[in-house]
Amino acid sequence: MPAKVSFIIPTQRRPAGLALAARSTFRQAGVDTVDLELVIVDNDQTPSAQALAASLAAEAPFPVRYVHEPAAGVANARNAGLTAAAGALIAFLDDDEEAPLGWLAALLAVQSATGADAVFGPVKARAPAAVREHRAYLESFFSRKGPDQSGAIDRYYGCGNSLVRRAGLPNPNRPFSTRRNFIGGEDDLLFGSMSEAGARFAWAAEAFVWEDPVPERLTLGYTIRRAFAYGQGPSSHCAIAGDRLGVAYWMAVGLAQAAGFGLAAGAGWIARVPGRAELLDRAARGLGKTLWWGPFKIRFYGRTA
Repeated sequence: MPAKVSFIIPTQRRPAGLALAARSTFRQAGVDTVDLELVIVDNDQTPSAQALAASLAAEAPFPVRYVHEPAAGVANARNAGLTAAAGALIAFLDDDEEAPLGWLAALLAVQSATGADAVFGPVKARAPAAVREHRAYLESFFSRKGPDQSGAIDRYYGCGNSLVRRAGLPNPNRPFSTRRNFIGGEDDLLFGSMSEAGARFAWAAEAFVWEDPVPERLTLGYTIRRAFAYGQGPSSHCAIAGDRLGVAYWMAVGLAQAAGFGLAAGAGWIARVPGRAELLDRAARGLGKTLWWGPFKIRFYGRTA
């Protein structure tokens, strides 16, 4: 009998994070393990996670599938996981996340109550104690907040910490666009297209996960570049859709945001005011709306060893 729920964890050379994420799926409460399986997708050029996956499989209360996807890119990894998964429902967890005991049960309860094609939950980032400067901003940047109550929503979030109904995907095995392999946003593109096709989304307020960003990401250098890339989204989406007026609108909005928040961030840095990192973040997102095309795309994924 095929698994009802497949956990999918893509990974690339993060053994400690992978082990923490995988073991958190083993401890899920309030669900029957007969209905579960875990798919680990190793997106390294060499099968560097194979031995760890075998070790995890030996202690797992349900089947663990190991998939080696040497073609670099986050979309390639997610598609490979879906192709190998047997579940009608797919629970996506990242290799820097840890799921509390009742996480899956909370996602399933909301999906059952709403019939949603995708259910999303909160993400709570936790920075190491050694991170002090801009700590609140950094933890907020890597966190995800939503409504206080569970239920149907009219928007979508990112793939990490989500439960997706396979039958609701435009392609049950390879729905993620490989155009986004190296810059990210493959989940936004997918859920955006699903929304346009009438898909239903929901929020599970109790289904939170912890996120432990890798140390090299807990810097303004990384988050501001990422904020710039996030800002490119609206203009890029309009360009893909052939909406020239939309592109012009978002570029104008971005220019105003970059100028206004940029000046505020500069003044804030001089005066060392709290919240100056947030102002710089907003300025970067504005600039991204204005400088959104090819030469300004930043590669975050798919780097080889």
